[in-house]
Amino acid sequence: MLRVFVDSGSSIKQEEKEKYQVEIIPLKIILGDKEYYDGINLTNEIFYSYLMNNQVFPKTSLPSLDDVEKKVNKYTSDGDDVIIITISSEISGTYNAMRLLFDNNKKVRVIDSRLAVGGIRLLVDEINTHRDEPLDQIIERVNNLIPRIVIMAIPETLEYLHKGGRLSKIDYVLGSLLHIKPIIGFEDGKVKMIAKKVGLKNSMRFICESLIDLDCDPNYEIIPSMTYNKKNLDLLKGMTDEKFYPQMKVIDDLDHAIAAHWGPNAFGYIFVKK
Repeated sequence: MLRVFVDSGSSIKQEEKEKYQVEIIPLKIILGDKEYYDGINLTNEIFYSYLMNNQVFPKTSLPSLDDVEKKVNKYTSDGDDVIIITISSEISGTYNAMRLLFDNNKKVRVIDSRLAVGGIRLLVDEINTHRDEPLDQIIERVNNLIPRIVIMAIPETLEYLHKGGRLSKIDYVLGSLLHIKPIIGFEDGKVKMIAKKVGLKNSMRFICESLIDLDCDPNYEIIPSMTYNKKNLDLLKGMTDEKFYPQMKVIDDLDHAIAAHWGPNAFGYIFVKK
């Protein structure tokens, strides 16, 4: 049997484990002097209350490696193969920790997604579509899909990108004064600004047009994503060509580790280009 593990940076929720046929490794998130397990005892209410009312930025740390090691070793000793997909190694140490932990176990494959949140959902969907294929072939499919996944999101404010060290003070001040709305995403596994537009509507238009310009693949889902609430996401969908609506089957409420940088009321799309 094939077992698939993802960390909570995938935004796959505990209640979605059976749907996606995965085990979820919860990252640790530190809010002030309290440590939480993401998706276990950290709720949206606790997280966003802290994020919006404190000057100290949330911190993340590695998951409980002992728990993961015990569970994975039990599966492999029973003859199962295991795939572990982690949040990008550029923003988390989970990949390197998992790789070192299972380097000598030939039945375990650790994949650096170079992505986060809904991008990992798309990788899991790819695995589930081809579970009857040989393991090496599944791994090849996943690695081929990774560079085709596009993540585009618009933060409501630049404040959290600045607090989290993703935006310089100069860019923060100038961007706020000029009402610049950056489009952020992943490039080479890193969170980067991939475009800057003046005004919210222009930024939304950029994302909508990117579905066409990048030739969004109709064989994969488009994952609408948001933090805190979906008011801005509803506006984005209203500007999107209706032909893309059938591909939108699930809304991704972004993982707290990513939401900390993007801030509340961020929104965007995650999709696969041809």
